[in-house]
Amino acid sequence: MLLRNLLVLAFVRGRPLTIHDVGRLRLRVWPSDIDVLRHVNNGVYLSLMDLGRINLLKRMGVAGRLQAAGMYPVVASATVSYRKSLNLWQKYTLETRFVGADAKSSFLEQRFVVQGEVYARGIVRARFLRRGGGSVTTAELAETAGVDLTSAVLPDWVERWADEVALPPSRAAAPSEWS
Repeated sequence: MLLRNLLVLAFVRGRPLTIHDVGRLRLRVWPSDIDVLRHVNNGVYLSLMDLGRINLLKRMGVAGRLQAAGMYPVVASATVSYRKSLNLWQKYTLETRFVGADAKSSFLEQRFVVQGEVYARGIVRARFLRRGGGSVTTAELAETAGVDLTSAVLPDWVERWADEVALPPSRAAAPSEWS
């Protein structure tokens, strides 16, 4: 996956995108993507989704600005719904779009699409951190990236999902207690 990440970083293609556009990345299922059932492993979908987010940030022209400012994205939460299997050598398109933001996070929807049909869909809550430590607010992110993140209204269900799946902050206690 590291090689694919580097290739996407180095060879981003397509017209420049805005915050309202859908980024599309044409891919193929490789032997390293599949499991013993000969389809894309569920965990691999999450790694492939990284490629779509890298592609979107590069094509929006913000990746370099964020890197220069010492900011980098991390996934805070993600969920994937699977509908159909992607199989060895199959071609597909990974679609990525910005859904909205709250004070701390940006939200993206990502789809694995074959001939116009959705095979799987993921929702990602991303946070941006500083290389020197600490988190970046959405307002700081928007200013650094030169993008109006408020122009997309975060759907209520995405906000509820984010609240329901959130873990305590990293500095707070989070004991593993089963009830």
